[in-house]
Amino acid sequence: MKFRLILFWTFVLFICFGASGQVSILTWNLQNLGASKSDDTVKFIAETIAPYDVVALQEVVAGPNGAKAVARLSAQLNRTGAKWNYIISDPTQGEPNHAERYAFLYKTNRLKLIGKPQLEKHFAAQIQREPFIATFEFKGKQFTLVNFHALPKKKQPETEIKYFKFFARHYPDKHLVFVGDFNCIPKHSVFNPIRSQGYIPAFENQKTTLKNECKQDQCLANAYDNIWFDSAKAGLTESLVIHFYNIFDSMKLARKISDHIPIIAVLNLF
Repeated sequence: MKFRLILFWTFVLFICFGASGQVSILTWNLQNLGASKSDDTVKFIAETIAPYDVVALQEVVAGPNGAKAVARLSAQLNRTGAKWNYIISDPTQGEPNHAERYAFLYKTNRLKLIGKPQLEKHFAAQIQREPFIATFEFKGKQFTLVNFHALPKKKQPETEIKYFKFFARHYPDKHLVFVGDFNCIPKHSVFNPIRSQGYIPAFENQKTTLKNECKQDQCLANAYDNIWFDSAKAGLTESLVIHFYNIFDSMKLARKISDHIPIIAVLNLF
C-alpha cells in the first residue's frame, strides 16, 4: 500500500508537469539487468517508471539475457495502460569485463523515435562504454539523449567525461541531453567545459547511490547520476527522485532492485 501511494503522488506530479507540454526523462542504473531480476522485480521496476515519458537504462547485461530482461520490462509496462516501445544497444566495445548494453523505453503516444539509435563512434577508443544516442520528437521539437555509464570512480571517469565538450561539434544540429551514471559528482571541474557551453545539471547535490546500510537515516552515498541539458534549448520545470528503498525492510533487499535510485528531469523544450 505504501508503494501504491508513492506511485499515486508520483503520477499526480507527472500529470501536473508532463501533460501541459513538458517531457519527463527518467534515468536509472539498474545494476546488472538480466536473468537475475525476477518477474516480481521487473514488475516493481515497471510500476516505478511507468508515469514518465522516456526512460534511459544503464547496466543492462551484455549477453542475450540483458535484451530479454528489457523485453520483459517493456511487456510489463504495456500492461500499465500506455503503449511503450524500447530500443536496446549492441554491447559496448571496450574491455570485455566492462561491457554492457544500454536501453531506452518510451511512450509511443508521447514521443516519436527519429532515425536509428547508435553507440557513439567518434570516441569509442577513448570511452570504455561508449554512449548510446537516440533522438526523439516531442510535440514537434526534437531532443537527443546521450545515455552514458562511466568507468568506476577508482578508474577515473573524468578521463572519459572530458570528451563530452566535443559532442556539440560532432552533433551540431542535435539538442543533446546527457543522462546516466557519471560516477563523478557534478561539481567536478571536468564538467566545466560543458557548463561553459550552456549545459546545466538537473541535480547539483542529490546523492543517488545506495549505501549497504543506512546510518542515522542516511541511506545514500554518492551524487553520481544526473541529467545535463542545454539551458538555451530547454528549461527545468522539476527534478524528482524516487526513494524506492524506503519500502523495503532492509537495504539488502532494496539493492536487489538496484544500488542506484531513479532520477527524473521534467523539461520544457524551447
